[in-house]
Amino acid sequence: MPTTRTPPASKTAPAPGQTSAANAAPPVPSRRELNKAATRQAITDAALLLLRSKGPGNFTVEDIADAAGISRRTFFNYFSSTEAALASVTHGFLDNALAQFRLRPADEPILESARAALIQLADPMTVAPMAELYSLAQSNPQLNRSELEAWDHCTAEIIDAARERFARTAGTELDELYLRALAGSIISCGKAAMDVWFARCGADLSAASLSTLRQLLIDAMGLLGSGFMPTATLSTDRH
Repeated sequence: MPTTRTPPASKTAPAPGQTSAANAAPPVPSRRELNKAATRQAITDAALLLLRSKGPGNFTVEDIADAAGISRRTFFNYFSSTEAALASVTHGFLDNALAQFRLRPADEPILESARAALIQLADPMTVAPMAELYSLAQSNPQLNRSELEAWDHCTAEIIDAARERFARTAGTELDELYLRALAGSIISCGKAAMDVWFARCGADLSAASLSTLRQLLIDAMGLLGSGFMPTATLSTDRH
């Protein structure tokens, strides 16, 4: 398994007393930010627990708020609906993948970085909540629509991450069409991997099934990076 490489140092040294943006340490979250993140996670966990026990469409915002130990008003400070709270499960996985993407070297091809980011999520259980939500959403059109909207919303986050990459690469011209086409293609490949996994494994959430899903996500990025070269050709090229 490849290890995460440290981005190359900038050729231009920062001025005395300054730190380059690429090497700056991430800001430490404040107590308020940590509390908000904990509340958001509690809501998401409560919504997923109710989804498991009651099924799609059989619980309310009030049920989630009670299970999370918060008020109805507090719930709406974070999410607009029960479906939005559940869709945050997908956001969580994609946020983790984007965090790994941002650690990749600035001069690495973007699609190679995307594939490497998924490989870095080595534990198949990282995809478990997203896989479970996807499986349960198939029987509920409203929840399924919300799940698809979550993937689409992540397109903007991928564009932002790619913009950051271009900003760190000297002499690289920003191409808006490329950014948007790239982000849309990545999301479409992710959806395709989820569809193929569900067709093969159904609602199976065993370690073997989750490992299959993780590999399908990695392979989908590989296909995109190769220009959708047939799998057989890719296998031949590797030998």
